[in-house]
Amino acid sequence: MASLLYDCRPEPGQEGLGGRRHVRIAVAVLAAIFLSHPIGAEPPKDVRRILILNEVGTSYPTIPIINDGIQAGLNDSPYHLEFYSEYMDAVLFPDPADQQEFRDFYLRKYHNRKPDVIITVGPSPLKFMQEVHQTAFPGVPIVFCLPNRGMPGSPVLDPDFTGVENDIAPAETLEIALRLQPGTEHVVVVGGVSDWDKQEEDNVKQQLKEFTNHLDITFMTDLAMPDLLERLRHLPAHTLILFTSVSMDAAGRLFKSNETGPMVSAAANAPVFSLFDVYINHGEVGGYLSSLSEQGKVAGAMALRLLGGVKPQDIPRVKGVNTYIFDWRALKRWGLRESDLPPGSTLLFREVSVWERTKRIWISGLLIILLLSALAVYLHFSRKQLKQARDAQLQLSGLLINAQEMERSRLASELHDDFSQRLALLALELENASEALPDSSAATKRQLHELLNSASELGADLHTVSRRLHPSTLESLGLVPGLKALCEEFTSRQGIEIVFSSKNIPRAVPPNVALCLFRVAQEGLQNLRKYSGASHGQVNLRKAGDRLFLSVSDKGRGFDAKEMRDRVGLGIRSMGERARLVGGRFQIHSEPGKGTRIDVCVPLQPENEIAEELNMQRKADAL
Repeated sequence: MASLLYDCRPEPGQEGLGGRRHVRIAVAVLAAIFLSHPIGAEPPKDVRRILILNEVGTSYPTIPIINDGIQAGLNDSPYHLEFYSEYMDAVLFPDPADQQEFRDFYLRKYHNRKPDVIITVGPSPLKFMQEVHQTAFPGVPIVFCLPNRGMPGSPVLDPDFTGVENDIAPAETLEIALRLQPGTEHVVVVGGVSDWDKQEEDNVKQQLKEFTNHLDITFMTDLAMPDLLERLRHLPAHTLILFTSVSMDAAGRLFKSNETGPMVSAAANAPVFSLFDVYINHGEVGGYLSSLSEQGKVAGAMALRLLGGVKPQDIPRVKGVNTYIFDWRALKRWGLRESDLPPGSTLLFREVSVWERTKRIWISGLLIILLLSALAVYLHFSRKQLKQARDAQLQLSGLLINAQEMERSRLASELHDDFSQRLALLALELENASEALPDSSAATKRQLHELLNSASELGADLHTVSRRLHPSTLESLGLVPGLKALCEEFTSRQGIEIVFSSKNIPRAVPPNVALCLFRVAQEGLQNLRKYSGASHGQVNLRKAGDRLFLSVSDKGRGFDAKEMRDRVGLGIRSMGERARLVGGRFQIHSEPGKGTRIDVCVPLQPENEIAEELNMQRKADAL
């Protein structure tokens, strides 16, 4: 030992290094210990042991169903649960000596590992616990389910027992069967010969005593399976079958519920009613069935309360967990009415009708159609209102334009008939005055001559203004001469050459159409003079089909038509309004540096009611 300590000492000059190394090792060890315990880890849950004693093994459908229910009832346990499942296998090993060996084995197995709660599934485990509870498991609470032990009623048990009892209801099932098939005269109870089967048979006999006075009740429970199936194929009319349990037939052959159910239902020539929900989906009609899954959940919930410290005597026993369950397919097969089922019944395997499968689609489609219809009505109403508003706006525009034309006509008439005549008279009087003063000075005569010239020019200007305000040529000679005269006058006065052309224009053009085209051409020429900077232009009028097309074009500066859309002036708006009033279209085409073209297309005979109304009103005002 001394030599080992000596060999571990550091070399001279290495003491400090070795000391630091030992410190690092110690720190690493402490860190490993510290990290092996997570910070804030929850404390481990207390362990609780649950022993489940089953009548038969898991190959029988009943056991997994009940055990799954037990697990579901214990889902909210605050403990860490250890489950121990054992199987008495009383069906496979019915010999008392074999059963005693099983019992002795379980007693030895759990002698030093006592469970906190024991759950029994079936009568054999319950009987076993009754016999050994006080000696082998004193103080351990027992929860039982499927306790059927002969006659109905509560088993005589000590206070440490609680659970689910009387789990079958043959009387209630027979009552609903008679309601579904009211003409029933015979009832056949099908069962087996195992201890479990006999206990079920005794229970059924006890509960069906009240029906024996008016029904012929026969028990087919001591037959081999082939004989039983053959008998079921030839049952008399007005018969129904009450299927209990066939774990073993008279020939000693063992069966499970998922084997006997399909065989009995397929062979029977009468509807088959059952007692457990495990006997469903094989062709059985159903009944007031004992729910194995719910029994397991109730037993699991009781066990959870017992683990929490509640005493068994403070947890009342549950009088069965039954519910009305029926197979819709079997009802249809035997012609039984769904309306005769008790309220709240569970109907399995019901085929959904076409309406039920598609009703959401139909309802959604109907709602969409209604919504679209409402939207269509709203849009139609809005469009009608918009049309009315546009018609009112168009009518107002027409009235304003018509009033403008009438005012122009009145002013032109006054200028022509009044002022022009007065100026002509003034010029004549000036001329007479000049002739009446032969001896006047040259200066006076020159002044009179200048006044005479001024009056003549003023008269000519008034005449020009009068023609602009009201084109008399248009009314007297027609559209083509009127436009030609307009172009010639514009050329002579403005010095801008305007080439006019026309093609296929009829002599008679409706006044409102002719006036529209004349005003558009007039406004277009004014815009050409103001903005284009061109030295010449073109006015073209042609007829195509039942429409007249007018274009006023130049090769001047042009402009960006897109930018001008929001900045159009009154003149352009008035041209568009005039075209719409006679049912026509108005467009402006222009690009910078490429000139401008105004296009107007109007029907030769307008169908616009507003245009016709305004035309008639204009004629009436003129008269």
